[in-house]
Amino acid sequence: MDHSNDDKGFKLNRRGFLSSTVAALSAAVVLSTFPMAASANPPTAEVNTTGLAVTDSTVKVGILHSVTGTMAISEEGSVQAEILAIEQINAMGGVLGRQIEYIQEDGASDWPTFADRSNKLLRQDNVAAVFGCWTSASRKAVLPIFERNNGMLYYPTFYEGLEQSPNVIYTGQEATQQILAGLDWVKEEKEAKTYYLIGSDYIWPRTSNKIARIHIEQHLGGEVVGEDYFPLGHTSFNSTINRIRLRKPDVIFASVVGGSNVAFYRQMKAAGLDMTSGDFTLLTISVTEDEILGIGGENIEGAYASMKYFQSLENPNNEAFVAAFRERWGADAVIGDVTQAAYLGPWLWKAAVEAAGSFDVDRVREASADIELTTAPEGYVRIHPNHHLWSKTRIGLAQADGQFQVVYETEELMEPNPFPAGYQ
Repeated sequence: MDHSNDDKGFKLNRRGFLSSTVAALSAAVVLSTFPMAASANPPTAEVNTTGLAVTDSTVKVGILHSVTGTMAISEEGSVQAEILAIEQINAMGGVLGRQIEYIQEDGASDWPTFADRSNKLLRQDNVAAVFGCWTSASRKAVLPIFERNNGMLYYPTFYEGLEQSPNVIYTGQEATQQILAGLDWVKEEKEAKTYYLIGSDYIWPRTSNKIARIHIEQHLGGEVVGEDYFPLGHTSFNSTINRIRLRKPDVIFASVVGGSNVAFYRQMKAAGLDMTSGDFTLLTISVTEDEILGIGGENIEGAYASMKYFQSLENPNNEAFVAAFRERWGADAVIGDVTQAAYLGPWLWKAAVEAAGSFDVDRVREASADIELTTAPEGYVRIHPNHHLWSKTRIGLAQADGQFQVVYETEELMEPNPFPAGYQ
């Protein structure tokens, strides 16, 4: 589905366009080296030597997320953020003087569909980059296609780590920045000793819980008293809730994803497991403000989330971003961790392209290490040579209004370490 000339749905009204433009102009990209001005328009033959969809005036990219199926509740925000970033970049003059046109494809919450659509974007549409995927299963499905065809994927979701590809820029957190840091916090702050692990049944929750179990048992001196998994889209959690009641863990460590979150948290609330009671702590690594729209703030109030970004962050970058996002997508729009990480993708790609002076993937890859954005909504990001981002860990306390109150953040940026020793 090519939206490069779409007048429906995603078209900015005049007021929204001006707001987004102002926000974009304030979002200057700061690079370690910046050999070419953003407004330069070098000859296409010089900046595209590999047959990408680049003309003298345009460049095509792909957006690949689920807008249907159980994962749509989580991925819709990523689509919105990527479109907003593209529109803002275009309002500034584009990339190397070229306007970005995007081709949007629906992964449909189905891993083979993700693979098929990524193949189309790279081989048929010849896009210069793709912003997409959410679950690790979708990323794993497309990874060999990107590596075989030398495409570049900007992947926005927090994930389990244990991966590093020359064809992926990981704009979310890996396990040491989210899982280990979150468990360290709950151990120290809540004096937790017993843990119940619950997740959806695919790569990310299972690997995340494997890492969590190692950390709990070998580093925190704790005990895992239960571990359950459920298929994507699962809606009946009564058996697990009954086991949680019987085993009375100090911490429920949750990595349920997508629409299943709605059923899980509502059933927890209906069963009388009140997360504000202080009887236990629920720490999630998968629920953001996006999912709370479906869950309902009253059903998750009192839970904690380990993320790098919350909409409630107070800094000028985030205030401008939230204002522009709401102007574009509606006053009731909310922004979660993955949505913000998705927003970074087009900006980081623009920065790397202009540092390289080329759209060619090999040159963009070479230019990516140590590129920084001082105006990221989370505050500041820098690409590590391992293609992950330096970031802070933050703990948010869920409020009844669907937002999180930040109760903790690391003082310094955490260096990404996708292969932590002893956790593989």
